[in-house]
Amino acid sequence: MSFVRRQWLGWAALPVIGYAGVVAWLFSKQRDLIYLPEGTRIDVAQTDFTLARGDVQLHGWVLHPHASRPVIYFGGNAEGIQHRREMLDRLLPDRPVYLVSYRGYGASGGVPSEAALLGDALALFDEVRSRHPNQPIAVIGSSLGSGVASYVASQRDVSQLVLIAPFDSLAAVARVHYPALPIRWILRDRFDSIDRLRGYEGDVMVIRAALDTVVPPANTNRLIAALGKPPKVVDLPQAGHNTISGNPEFEQALADFLR
Repeated sequence: MSFVRRQWLGWAALPVIGYAGVVAWLFSKQRDLIYLPEGTRIDVAQTDFTLARGDVQLHGWVLHPHASRPVIYFGGNAEGIQHRREMLDRLLPDRPVYLVSYRGYGASGGVPSEAALLGDALALFDEVRSRHPNQPIAVIGSSLGSGVASYVASQRDVSQLVLIAPFDSLAAVARVHYPALPIRWILRDRFDSIDRLRGYEGDVMVIRAALDTVVPPANTNRLIAALGKPPKVVDLPQAGHNTISGNPEFEQALADFLR
């Protein structure tokens, strides 16, 4: 092989090597890109609820603990759920509301992953059910939390399910944002809501933001189409993914659906 040909092959291999390097980096760092707890951390003393999960302690809050018909809230991938307390306290003054930070978020210990979050979510649901026996339990999930909430609804008797900016699956959303990458092969945490809720017959409300560039409307629409029972859909034409909260129409719809 001539020197020129060897040199040409070396240059031709650079894009392949670079692509492989990007794929390897994303595979190793994917959970650092999915879970963003850094801005949510607070001191345990600021919380009033603890759920023990083996050697991990999960911390959060309970609003109106002595009321009936509890609600559980699961937040987004960078959300400090303590900031939801004021809104939920105002909108649902006659229902207990449980907000517990994911592993690694807020004051909770541990490291987040899909398997850990889903296991913790079921444990939280069961704890709430033990505190409020024979009462209906509603679940709210926002963004990443919609994947958690969808899993809980597929495994437990959820009376009402609210999905805020939900997706069909995290893998499908990732393929939109990274079309050149082999997402199918590298993504470990997939949050397959469409498979878990396919044919689901419970009462569902979906909040859809028309200007959402994080979860494209097409991904939300595929989830809606897969539900066995048509959900109540609330469209927010002027809202993006991060501007749903505080929208008066969103708050009114949430209060009406859960009353």
